[in-house]
Amino acid sequence: MKDTDRKRYLAQITDRYVRGGMDRRSFLRSAAKLGLAAGAVGMGMGYSGRRPFFSLAPSAYAEGSLEPSAEMMKWLSDVGKPFAGTTLKLATESTPPSNAIASSLKPFFEKATGIKVEIEVLPLEQVLQKLTLDVASSLGTYDLYYIDQSWAASFSQDVFDPREQIAAKKDLAYPDYNIDDFLPALVDGIARYEDRLVGVPYDIPIFITQYRKDVYDELKLKVPTTMDEFYQNAKAITDAKGPAMYGTSGQMKSGHYSLECDWTCWLWGHGGQIFTPDKKFAGNNEAGLQAMEYWSKLKETMPPGVTGWTWDGEGQSVSQGVAASMLSWGEFFPFFDDPKSGKISGLMEAAVPPKATTLITPDKTGFGEIPGVGHQGGSSLAVSKYSKSPDAAWVFMQWATSADTQALITVLGGGTGPTRTSVYDDPRVLANARVGAGTTRHLPIVRETIAQYMGSEPDLPEWAEISSDTIPVALGRFFAGEFKSAKECMDEIGTKVDQMLAG
Repeated sequence: MKDTDRKRYLAQITDRYVRGGMDRRSFLRSAAKLGLAAGAVGMGMGYSGRRPFFSLAPSAYAEGSLEPSAEMMKWLSDVGKPFAGTTLKLATESTPPSNAIASSLKPFFEKATGIKVEIEVLPLEQVLQKLTLDVASSLGTYDLYYIDQSWAASFSQDVFDPREQIAAKKDLAYPDYNIDDFLPALVDGIARYEDRLVGVPYDIPIFITQYRKDVYDELKLKVPTTMDEFYQNAKAITDAKGPAMYGTSGQMKSGHYSLECDWTCWLWGHGGQIFTPDKKFAGNNEAGLQAMEYWSKLKETMPPGVTGWTWDGEGQSVSQGVAASMLSWGEFFPFFDDPKSGKISGLMEAAVPPKATTLITPDKTGFGEIPGVGHQGGSSLAVSKYSKSPDAAWVFMQWATSADTQALITVLGGGTGPTRTSVYDDPRVLANARVGAGTTRHLPIVRETIAQYMGSEPDLPEWAEISSDTIPVALGRFFAGEFKSAKECMDEIGTKVDQMLAG
């Protein structure tokens, strides 16, 4: 199929789905056949996105550090003059960087440059719809693209590689932009597709260990460094304090992508993989079954409602004191520290994930899968090739993803993880490493987890349906007792996945 025909058909099926003229599964399969390698398509369909987005409060200690640097403002004023009066548009998911820019930082950019910026904050599936239609029409409605990691293959030819922009637009280059400052693991895991960079890393959620230090101290528990220690701690807490408090929690709602996220963590943590190098499903091998056995035991240390929770319920179970630990998204931590969010402000501590019992290397997997206990989901920001004002958009993109702006985003966006190395050491970020709303005291753990423990899902067109339907539906049935064994459950998933890929 010619690229023009592909774009046209993508626009048609996306529009049909959004209007209710196509069911979810048919849309996923139609998109997959056209090469839309967008795992996040499935995440957003009827769901709340790729991971939790609480209304994170800015740091309580942010006063006096909320403005861009004088050097940044001067550069914006100088370089932005030719583009005064231009309007730029960005469609984005509700992420901490986008929210901080839209609510607090955008006026600084607009005042210095004379460029107006319109930011549409939308559910993830609507972002995908907007970008797909924009690519199909080549109209350039949006100047900047928010690209989920699973969309990198699909939009790689529709955006500028930032390295090319740096080389070709020297007169527009921000002197301290330093593209090499982005964490290498994030560049490879989020922004790179084959030999191209699809924008630069913009946002990074990742699984870390989070636990109640007061409970650990009371029961004389040590921070878990192995999978067995994580389980033993959870069991000890449940035995001592249940049913008022349970040892750990989860996001295990049947049919929801969050359940698949938890599965990958335990799977990779026991030496398992989703695919073999010959692209066959491997969740039903010995390591995969060991992971299911461990997970089933761990579930007994979780609150009874866990099978009805996505990430939101999981986070609330900890914030309300129902569960004492979790291995989940680091974005929860600033939420826990906010005294207005729950009952545990100042009681939580963060640690790197427990080490895998064994860890399979990426060369023994398929479709670019990278096993790691620290399951990640992230995004990039890029300039659209269809933009009518690509130079002005490049100025905005440099500003939005610069170290200076990212430090402000980290403070204003509720203490979430930066994608640049230098921002973790920025004085404005370090000053907020104390108990309170928007804390950054967990960020050293996030940084170490990205470097040493990060896991990334495979990249293939069918992953949308597999990760948000096939796997979590079967897992939900397993935990509801509908399978005789974990082997039967995993074999059913394997049969469906292999048939899907063969067809």
